[in-house]
Amino acid sequence: MAWYEEAVFYHIYPLGLTGAPERNEGGETVHRLNTILPWIDHIRKIGCTALYIGPLFESDGHGYETADYYQLDRRLGDNDDLKNFVKECHAKGIRVIFDGVFNHTGRNFFAMKDLREKREHSRYKDWYCNVNFWGNNEFNDGFSYEAWGGYNIMAKLNQKNPEVIGYICDVIRFWVKEFDVDGIRLDAADVLDFDFMKALRRTAEEVKEDFWLMGEVIHGDYSRWANDETLHSVTNYALHKGLYSGHNDHNYFEIAHTVKRQLDMCPQDLKLYNFTDNHDVERIMSKLTNKAHYTPVHILLYTLPGIPSVYYGSEFGIEGKKTYGTDAPLRPCLDLASYKDSYKKNPCTQLIAALGRIHAETPDLVYGDYRELSLTTGQYAFARGKTIITVNNADAPASFRLQAEEGTYTGALSGVKTKTEGGILEVSVEGNSGEIWTKDGHVFEPVKIKVKDQPKKKEEKKKPVSKAQRAGKSFEEMSVEELQEEILDRMRANGPVNDQMERDVRNNIWHDSLVNWVKSFR
Repeated sequence: MAWYEEAVFYHIYPLGLTGAPERNEGGETVHRLNTILPWIDHIRKIGCTALYIGPLFESDGHGYETADYYQLDRRLGDNDDLKNFVKECHAKGIRVIFDGVFNHTGRNFFAMKDLREKREHSRYKDWYCNVNFWGNNEFNDGFSYEAWGGYNIMAKLNQKNPEVIGYICDVIRFWVKEFDVDGIRLDAADVLDFDFMKALRRTAEEVKEDFWLMGEVIHGDYSRWANDETLHSVTNYALHKGLYSGHNDHNYFEIAHTVKRQLDMCPQDLKLYNFTDNHDVERIMSKLTNKAHYTPVHILLYTLPGIPSVYYGSEFGIEGKKTYGTDAPLRPCLDLASYKDSYKKNPCTQLIAALGRIHAETPDLVYGDYRELSLTTGQYAFARGKTIITVNNADAPASFRLQAEEGTYTGALSGVKTKTEGGILEVSVEGNSGEIWTKDGHVFEPVKIKVKDQPKKKEEKKKPVSKAQRAGKSFEEMSVEELQEEILDRMRANGPVNDQMERDVRNNIWHDSLVNWVKSFR
């Protein structure tokens, strides 16, 4: 079997974790990537066997507006730093995949720079989609082009152009030869050209055995992107949503329905990339109404079909919410030394480490067939092979009476042992908790874990309603001035607005940009 099928992933956004500046102003290289080296032992200690890290390569800002695919971002270091980092991960038994931002480039990428300089005479004018020399944009280029999400800092590559395909495939070859990377997470895979992805798959099979391609896909039939011709796996946003809302709404039917739908939609051997949070969505601890649900959420993450992933910091139970239309709070700089006692004192860290051990030593959680055994709004039980999982989102303990093979079952978290009688397994689970019942298998060291309940909820501020909204206008129907006021109102609802913040809003006079901005507020 391929390594990634049995993997537990750790996910790092390196520009955030290392505290790199938000803007790349050029200048000297700063070797911040080396500060992540101590995290390798931590990743292994909590039971993760693979690392998804990125974006890594030279860019202007957040990393997804690539300027050079062949050079580590100078805010992180140089190529020797990255080569050494991957080597250290491999030495500790950790596979590494990079972020591959191949749908678009930044404005300082060599092909876009040439296009901006030479316009119609640029040999790279066909490298980008829908270049229109009769148009213009907020940068006053004197032409327009298609961009990801309408953000012109990310110009969409023409993935049907053979030169573009060849260039990106050469990038992959370089990453494997130079850094010995084990796979790539494809950014914005849901808008990639399918023939382009097929070319990437052929390159993956050429460069390295079991080289893994995993794509960022939000909605749809995941088997369209993940199959024998394109990608090996995609992000499981459907389950991500179900894991937190199924607990907030005390509705395990949502999670069970999501699993059933995906098993009906995708082949049994397709393992989706499961997660509770990442660099684009708010932290699981910020999304859960009851913090104690952290336990059953993560038991499901590690036991439902798929490949589990933990986003850096969430194993400590940190929070993070989007503010002022920025993702920066989701991508914080963390000092690992500040969490040195977490393995013994933090129930979130203890739980993740325990689940990592259990996952590694319970093949059923990787290869066992899924069978639903019991389902109510508050309790959910299912089997993976001979292993049985029970979770409870109610505050009170819950009892389960389940059909099971004859034998002795051991709670992998609690150490409790119980025998079936007449083909029936009767077990009890504490409130806001869960258990993994292994049959005649490995005996795990019991872990006493109790994630604290939610503190008292603060009264939420009501979203401001503007004059334009009261008049029934949609954002698209508002004028530039109305949109500017709309954005400022939302900023003021979140906190003080200084002069620079107001100038930034007033200086933005592009309607589509303002619409995207105002929609980014929650």
